[in-house]
Amino acid sequence: MLNKKTNNKQITIFEGQKIRRLWDEEKELWYFSVVDIVAVLTDQTDFQLARNYWKVLKSRLKQEGSEVVTKCNRLKMEAEDGKLRETDTADVETILRLVQSVPSPKAEPIKLWLAKVGYERIQETTDPEKSINRGRTNWQKMGRSAKWIQQRMMGQEIRNKLTDYWKDNEVKEKDEYAILCFSAK
Repeated sequence: MLNKKTNNKQITIFEGQKIRRLWDEEKELWYFSVVDIVAVLTDQTDFQLARNYWKVLKSRLKQEGSEVVTKCNRLKMEAEDGKLRETDTADVETILRLVQSVPSPKAEPIKLWLAKVGYERIQETTDPEKSINRGRTNWQKMGRSAKWIQQRMMGQEIRNKLTDYWKDNEVKEKDEYAILCFSAK
């Protein structure tokens, strides 16, 4: 079962198509939306058609006794309508095995892309500035203004300082947070 401490909701782009992913801090693994990967493999832009393809493939893999399906986790990911919905997800190892099950000319490029994603994450753990710069670049690609990006980054820094202060003062209970917030006014 996947650890509850999963965060860092992110969307990554592969050849112009969005792929939803989540980072599990404790396991240090990325989990990718299986339907999004299938959509890329099948060159499908219609979500329902990609979902149907995955449904049929999942059934076939189960019949063949493949472990790929059993290694998929259902996690809540943001849907197009902004709501969190349970979605089949898989880690990189499982996605690589799934890629082999789908006849597609994009299979090899996806394998290379996943290897690159993993390599970049390793680099970011040894040099966190790279992840900050990647975040800034991704916001720019999303069309965010320089002012918006600066405000967002400053807001995150202020929130980090506040939570560090709370940790240093061993604040754990909801009432203690309320006291701190009230006394700060």
